[in-house]
Parts: sequence; C-alpha cells; structure tokens
Amino acid sequence: MVTLLALGAALSYGVADFLGGAVSRRSTALRALLWCVPTGLAFVVIATLLTGGSPTTSSMAWGFGAGLAGGTGLITFYRALAQGPMSVVAPVSALTSSLLPVGAGLLRGERLDTTVLLGVLLCLVAIGLVSMEENGEERRTAHGPIMAGVSGACFGVFFILLKEAGDGSGLWPLVGARAGNLLIIVVAFAVLSRLRPDTGSKVSGRLLIALALISGVLDAGANALYFLAVQDGMLSLAAVLTSLYPAITVLMARIAYSERLRAVQRIGLAIAAAGVALVTVG
Repeated sequence: MVTLLALGAALSYGVADFLGGAVSRRSTALRALLWCVPTGLAFVVIATLLTGGSPTTSSMAWGFGAGLAGGTGLITFYRALAQGPMSVVAPVSALTSSLLPVGAGLLRGERLDTTVLLGVLLCLVAIGLVSMEENGEERRTAHGPIMAGVSGACFGVFFILLKEAGDGSGLWPLVGARAGNLLIIVVAFAVLSRLRPDTGSKVSGRLLIALALISGVLDAGANALYFLAVQDGMLSLAAVLTSLYPAITVLMARIAYSERLRAVQRIGLAIAAAGVALVTVG
C-alpha cells in the first residue's frame, strides 16, 4: 500500500509541476501560485471534512511548519521551472528532496530490507541520471539548477515535518500545511509588490486559469497521498518513491515542449522502473 500511495503521489506531483511550470512561463511563479495554492487549500479542506478526524494543536503546528517550508520550496521551484528546462529543474529538486528524508529516516532507526534498500538506491541513482544536463543547457539556465536545489531542500524538510504531523487527526495536518503555503506566498507577493510594482503578467485566459486550478488540485492530492503513505510506512521509502515525480514532468515536457531526452536520461528512467520493481517485490 505504501508503494502505491507514494507512486500515486509522484504521478500527481509530476503532472501538477508540469502544469504549474507552464503557467509560470506565461506569467510569474508567485502569480501562478496565488491561483494554485488557494485551490489546493479548498480541495484539502473539503477532503478533510469528508474523511473526518479532529485537529490537534500538535498536528496543526507540525503541518503549518511543513507548509512554510513547502511554500518556500514552491516559490523557488516555480521560478526555476519558469527559466527551464523542466527536464533539468524537476530532477535536481527531486534528488535533493529525497536525500534529506533518507538521512532523517536512518537517524530515526529505519532499516530497509535488502531488496527494498537496493530499489531505493536505484531510485536515487535514477533521479541523478535524469537530472544530467548538457553544458549548453547549463550556461543557458545558470540559476535554474541552483534554485531547484534550494527548492529540493525545502521539499525535503516538508516531507520530514509532515511525517511528524500524523497523530490520528485525519487530514487536518494537510490543512495546516496548505495554510502555511498560502501565508508564505501571500507575504512574498506583498513584499515583491512593494519593492517592484511591476510583478509580471497576470494569469489570464480560460486555458491558463484552468491549468493553474488543475495544478493546485493535483498538488494538494499529491500531498494527501504522500501523507497517507508516510503515516503507513517508513519516511525514507515513501519520500524516495514520491521523489520520482520528475519522470512524469520530463516525459510531459518532452511531448509538449520538445525538450530533448538524452540517452543518459533514458537510462535513468529505465533504472527508476527497475528500482520501483525491486521496492514492490520487497
């Protein structure tokens, strides 16, 4: 069950990131997030009320802290996606975000079976291979990978804190997390608006707004799937499998933007499939 939930989160994150990145390229990261995050918050609130559970101070606090880290990660991640290419930004962020939870899981005393451990290691290698870029691309997007690394560190903290938030209070920690997301993004937009009145093009047009709303719902859905996975299993396993989302973003970018998939990236995707298979068997 943990494997299915985490892979479902990876799929949802991957599609959400692609759509959010598409909106960012036509507007700005913050303006895109001002559509995505409130939509995600509304989705989570509805899901939480339908599934039951009662909020506790501890769970909401952990969730809110996770949301602040995640919101910071979203801002830097969407800025990186706007600079592109998606096939570089998403994997760099994912690799960083997976390493922190793995380290935290080991410190917590988590021990994986040999087969599962091998699968996790293959997934980490796969994320690294998919993130390799050509020198020409590196020069063209010098700041993209740096921001992607920063966003990955924030997402790693998000994964860790969300693990701590689970205490039988249902999905309420996710409400706290999305509230934290919204707060950090609104504050960032307000500060940016004061420093620079021209905050970029608005998100306009039915298609662009629809993409932003869908991205928000999918991102919130991915949060929920990861939260359920990490409460049902080990942090290191759930975080690594969830961090395979770049495979989806890369493939969608390949189709939509004709971003070339290099041979090493194809190998990375194949290794990712092998890693998931080993985790599933184990």
